[in-house]
Amino acid sequence: MNKAFAVPLRAPATVMRLERMGSFHQTRLSFMRTLLRRLAREHWSVDCPVWRIGAAGEGIAVYRARGPQSSYSLVCFAHHLEPEERTDRVIAERWDSTFTLFDGDPSEADLTRLAANVPLQEAGRCSEHELVLARANKSVRLFEHVVERLAEGNQPDTDQIEAVGYLMRTTAVYGNGKFGVADRGRLVGRPALTGPFQAEMLTVWLIRAFTVDLAESLAKTRSPNTAVALNDNIRRKLGVGNATGLGMAPFLINHPPLLHAWMLARESALSRVRSLSRAAPEAVESFSEMLSRAKHQVAGWRTVDPRQQVRIEALALDLERLCARIAGGALRAKAPWDALYRWGEDALSLEGQEMLVSLLIEPHGALVDELADTMSVDEDASFHIDGAMSIAGIKDLIDRDYAWALETDYASAETTARFWYVSEEKLEPRLGERHAEPGAELEQPFAVGRDIAGLYRALSAFASDDSLASLLLAHPEHRHTARRIQIAARYPYAEIRDNLISATMLPIDLLRCKLSFFGATRFDPRSDRWVRITMFKDAPFPDELGEVPADSWAFPPIHGDGA
Repeated sequence: MNKAFAVPLRAPATVMRLERMGSFHQTRLSFMRTLLRRLAREHWSVDCPVWRIGAAGEGIAVYRARGPQSSYSLVCFAHHLEPEERTDRVIAERWDSTFTLFDGDPSEADLTRLAANVPLQEAGRCSEHELVLARANKSVRLFEHVVERLAEGNQPDTDQIEAVGYLMRTTAVYGNGKFGVADRGRLVGRPALTGPFQAEMLTVWLIRAFTVDLAESLAKTRSPNTAVALNDNIRRKLGVGNATGLGMAPFLINHPPLLHAWMLARESALSRVRSLSRAAPEAVESFSEMLSRAKHQVAGWRTVDPRQQVRIEALALDLERLCARIAGGALRAKAPWDALYRWGEDALSLEGQEMLVSLLIEPHGALVDELADTMSVDEDASFHIDGAMSIAGIKDLIDRDYAWALETDYASAETTARFWYVSEEKLEPRLGERHAEPGAELEQPFAVGRDIAGLYRALSAFASDDSLASLLLAHPEHRHTARRIQIAARYPYAEIRDNLISATMLPIDLLRCKLSFFGATRFDPRSDRWVRITMFKDAPFPDELGEVPADSWAFPPIHGDGA
């Protein structure tokens, strides 16, 4: 869309702060939602050509998703797992179920090969035909409750369904070449999966179908004469859980152009809505409905984390204030969406402000949905360092974009309390305590602010008209920092504007930000370093794509009728 809008984008200095990023909620640009919109629009179909799950709940199943150009198959392996073997930690070696998303239709020879490797996960061998590798564990009590009730001919207790929200939770979903699966380049030219994390989202959506089918199959095996299937409305309340830890946190640091693309799409959507001179009646109606649904959703949001519980309670009050504001005629004013947002800046908490952003975007699909196509980038194009830039030029960029980094005293123990490293055992990112633990010599280059300050000091030894190349020849340790500075000059939302090694830094904010772009809900932090979430809760199942609206589930209907 080329139309110029009057309301400018929010400044990076406002948006790119960890506390705000850790308050993001899903939007209609989130990856789960863009996936299901496309699948519904293109009339994708899903079937299950292989179901070889025995009475003990072990075996193999295949779910095949067919679109206008391609087909993909989720190959599922169900295992027996002793209670003492079940853990969400990355060090686990066995899981209740393991999966791979296969490119096309697997042959029997493929299934034999996959059966020997996929259950081993990273210890196995994958080929270029495997696009995603994943594993999941049961929510044991809820899974058994559902199987037992269905076997008796009854539906499960909806309070228990709502309290947990999933039958299984994934503990890893790997793509893009990790552990030998196909590199992302294999998907170039395939519209359905070229957007960010679309192969991974398709995998999780199909896993969701498998978890329910497995529970129904076990119920039927347990009591063939009385067992029933899950009621559609109850079934839809089940998503896929996920336990996500520090392994995901550095992604936003490692991919600055991609982070910019995600943020720019979200901020552009907000700007477009705020720039509307009037609120169309249908948008007002939709906004009011989604606000009511959001209130109901937040009322059912549970967490064991005291910090997040305080934020949820504040959010509930924010939504009450927002309802009163709407009832007072706020949407009848000139440029009402902008006025409402500006009111929210003063009246609402950060959780409330970012929920308002999601709600403002929600009724305006025709205006913003095209922005989903802008959220992928060629990161290789930004890797080049312009060595001809003058010392004065690089200094000017630092002064303009990194004043926040220069304001910190990095001689303080508190501001350098942490260091990021990669574990030897699992090759996963970890966070160490610099002044209490060994290993700081293995630090990853995630101390962006400190490194910027170090480069800035090095500039003083060079003349203003010297080239950046001359500095980097003398001090190659600053190459990665110079690259980040030049990337941020072209991509304003590329950099998180906080000290990432401070004692007060909360990795959970990084996780929450990324997961909101996935479309996750029900954030339940279990510490400042890992979080449980739910994916695709209330979304249509594969057999419902043509019957249930593909994009009205993120704020689910209050009465649970799925309509």
